[in-house]
Amino acid sequence: MTLDEQLAYLKKGTAEIILDEELRRKLVQAEKVSRPLRVKLGVDPTAPDIHLGHTVVLRMLKRFQDLGHTAIFIIGDFTGMIGDPSGRSATRPPLAREEVLANAETYKQQVFKILDPARTTLRFNSEWLSKLTGEAIVRLCSHYTLARLIERDDFQSRLRANQPVALHELLYPMFQAYDSVAIEADVELGGTDQKFNLLVGREIQRAYGQPAQVAMLTPILPGLDGAQRMSKSLGNYVGVTEPPAEMYGKLMSISDELMWTYYELLTDLQPARLTQLRRLVERGEAHPMKIKADLAHQIVADFHGPEAAREAAEHFDQVVRKGERPPEIPKLVIPLEEIGRRQSDGTCLVKLDKLLKRMNWVPSAAEGARKIKEGSVYVDGQREKRVLLPLLETQRCFVVEFSRKAAEIWIAPVA
Repeated sequence: MTLDEQLAYLKKGTAEIILDEELRRKLVQAEKVSRPLRVKLGVDPTAPDIHLGHTVVLRMLKRFQDLGHTAIFIIGDFTGMIGDPSGRSATRPPLAREEVLANAETYKQQVFKILDPARTTLRFNSEWLSKLTGEAIVRLCSHYTLARLIERDDFQSRLRANQPVALHELLYPMFQAYDSVAIEADVELGGTDQKFNLLVGREIQRAYGQPAQVAMLTPILPGLDGAQRMSKSLGNYVGVTEPPAEMYGKLMSISDELMWTYYELLTDLQPARLTQLRRLVERGEAHPMKIKADLAHQIVADFHGPEAAREAAEHFDQVVRKGERPPEIPKLVIPLEEIGRRQSDGTCLVKLDKLLKRMNWVPSAAEGARKIKEGSVYVDGQREKRVLLPLLETQRCFVVEFSRKAAEIWIAPVA
């Protein structure tokens, strides 16, 4: 690629670059001296799974890989115990090291669904942060002022609301900045909520005699509801390890307008082609459902392969759109007392979260309730969001037919 083509490729889906001219200069210098740029992305393993929101910035790192640069993926096993205060309205309780390390193992498996493992340098920031002496930490903190630290919006909003800001939270951006010093980063990637931390990194690098890294920021991916950021706690997410049919069904549930944002941030579709597709839909020459199905197919294929994406599309068309039962599905007879309770009027209530746990689809009833809330469970071919499911039957047992491709359940009474 020419320099301009490289810049266009790298800028796809970015919200802000600090600074454009510095990135251009670094790319020119890298080619001149045949030294690839060292591109950093750090992630704290504060939860066991990653979702599509995390992959937006991973895709940007993959583009640098595609151009021959060095991708450095840092797992924040040290900073994860502190907790990033970015966007937090309250102090995050420190995580136990065992929990962080367990989550880190799953991250290592999941990020390589996007990144090329052979061309990725994987580091844990405990390698250098745990070795900092008290003197070194004092020296690090001497390069930044308290006034500037508490300027950040999340600290200011908490202070105005008389909410506490713990001292260890102030250290977080300093440690993240030191990560950039330790690996001599040329570029750091992050979401727009990471802007403050990445800017601190630029200043700390200068203080340690290094050139300042370029900060490249990606938009925050909206969740399936299109209203709030994608988040597991909000139940509006698509996990990268979810079954293909479940991923596909969730993606088909998004609005037509949100579909374009997902195309931009979750695929490598070029802007010119994306504009062309939008015009086809606006002129009525292409149906938005078909365009959305292509999006769902592409994303599922990225994580599970083309064959799994094809099967997920067929499954969605058969079960969700046509309301048919999949052929040859297993059956399980479950006593009513295990999953529900009988009412005084002769009806009964099935606890759907307990049913999911009984079928070993989820590790706990609480996780089952979360799946129901986010709309991942179908009963008799219809999306079901009730945990207590009323059935007008009085038999003692129910036969549950199900498909392990996704959480579809057909319930019928048996004597």
